[in-house]
Formats: sequence, C-alpha cells, structure tokens
Amino acid sequence: MELIVPRTVVDEFGRNKARVIDESCRSLSGTLKRAKEAVEKFADASKKRMVLRQLNDVDHRLPMLGGAAVGTIDRIEQLFARASVIEISDTVKLRAAQRGIDKRAPFHRQRNGIDDAILIEVYADVVGAKLTAGTRFALVTHNTKDFSHPNASDKLPHPDIAANFSQRRSRYFITLGEALRRVKPTEFADLMIEQEWVEEPRRFTEIVEAIDELCTKVWYNRHQVTREKIERGEISIVEKEIFPIKDHLRRPIQRDVWEGALKAAARVEKNMAYRILVLGMTSNGGCLMANCPRYGGCSAKNGTCWILENYM
Repeated sequence: MELIVPRTVVDEFGRNKARVIDESCRSLSGTLKRAKEAVEKFADASKKRMVLRQLNDVDHRLPMLGGAAVGTIDRIEQLFARASVIEISDTVKLRAAQRGIDKRAPFHRQRNGIDDAILIEVYADVVGAKLTAGTRFALVTHNTKDFSHPNASDKLPHPDIAANFSQRRSRYFITLGEALRRVKPTEFADLMIEQEWVEEPRRFTEIVEAIDELCTKVWYNRHQVTREKIERGEISIVEKEIFPIKDHLRRPIQRDVWEGALKAAARVEKNMAYRILVLGMTSNGGCLMANCPRYGGCSAKNGTCWILENYM
C-alpha cells in the first residue's frame, strides 16, 4: 500500500498545522465557557452542581487534547515523509482552470476551488497512467460538499468527477477508516485497537476528592496527638487564650476552639467511616500511615503512631 499526495496538500498542511493545533483547544475552551455560563443561569438548581462538575472534568482535560493534536500532526508528517509526493504540472493546472471556466465540480458551489480541482486532476493522471496490472487506487476525502454527489449519498462521487472511479480499479471514500477496512480488513481491525486505546486520566473531581481525603486524614492524626497531650497534661484547656504566646510547644487551647475540634473529629469518624487503630506511642514522635489506594498512602511524623484504614 502506497500513499500518494499532491504537492498542494503538503504545502497547505504546512501552512495550517500551527493554527489547527491552537484552535483544537481554544474553540473547545470557548464552548465550555459558554456552556458553564448557560448552566449557571438557566439550569435546574437540583442538577446544576452535577452538570458543572462534569464540565469542570472536561475543562481539566483540555491540555491533553492539545497534546493529542500535536501527536496527530507528527504522525501525518511521518506519513508525508514516506509518501510519493506528486508535483503539479502545467497541464494539470490548465485542466483545473478549465473546470473553473466550465463550472464543473469542485467549482459548482460559487467558490474558488482551484486547489481541489488540482487534486482531482492529479488523481486522474495517476489512475490513467500505465501501471502494472492489478494496481488499484482510492481517493479519500472528507470534503463531501465539493466532491460527493449533491443529490445522492455522500459516498458517491460528484457526476463531474465520476469518470475517474469504478467498482474495482479506482474507488471513492469519504473516510479513511472505510477505505482501510475495504483494502485490509484484518490489519485495519488490529490497527484500530492499537490506535484508539487511550489510558483515561483521573478526573479533576477525583483528584480533588483524594487531596481532600488526604488532608482530612493528616488533620485527624494531629488532632489525636493533641488529644493525648491534653490527657497527659502537656497542653491545657483555658477559657481565654492570652497573647503573646511564650511557649508554642505547650500553647494552651481555648475551650470553644477545642470543642469545635472535637465536633469536627466526630464528623470525620462518622462521614468517612474510618477504623482507627492505636498502635502505641513513641517518646520522640511517630508516623501516620493512611491506607488510601487512590494516592498510594502518606506519612507525617507528629507524636503518636496511628493507622487509618478506609474499609468502605
């Protein structure tokens, strides 16, 4: 199988590839922004939070789309480097211009279709050349408005170019996938499995939840350390804290602040459903081991050694 590319296609690709990479993310970013604004103004209040959460997840993945566009551009350039690039002859240019004079496709839509006309004339020369018997050709284009039949299926060529195609030697396709499936069905199936598989990144909301869970576990561990210091008399509970603080290691805790911390700890135990095991105490500090598979665990030395296990 050989890829044949007219010089005009290579040149146009080179002129527009930077714009394509830039617009691949910018256009979607603008669309998402408008979608968020519409949701904020008009969405059902009971569903607004869920919808915005999904939109934020998509927004978080936009930089990856730009990277995917760069990867696609690189792959196309590699294909062009191995392709047979056909230079544009004066004869081809004259026949393309004549199409414009005659208002034949791709000039039938009142637009300057000279580049498209050159493409079809180059294809006509390649198909019409005397080659080894059994050689087959295919034209693949997404430009159905200029090349496809205006009053029938898009899979049929326009009547003005239909003479260049047949049922066997020269075929017309509007998707590369369809062309490859027709030519190499087995290889195409394997190729699509390889090319379409992507490792899904963690969603933005999932990352935020994991960070919040980690911070909560670290806070809870420090709260337990403080509670033990109060029980041992190392830290005092006072009605009103006095400033400036002279000894920060033994800084007293204001009663209403401590009562709020106890309520917060109770909410953690209830909402996160943790099983907390006290392993022991050390004289010079301990460690926190939070068993959280989403981020692989964490540790923080600060007093008693605790293990927090999520058993939900």
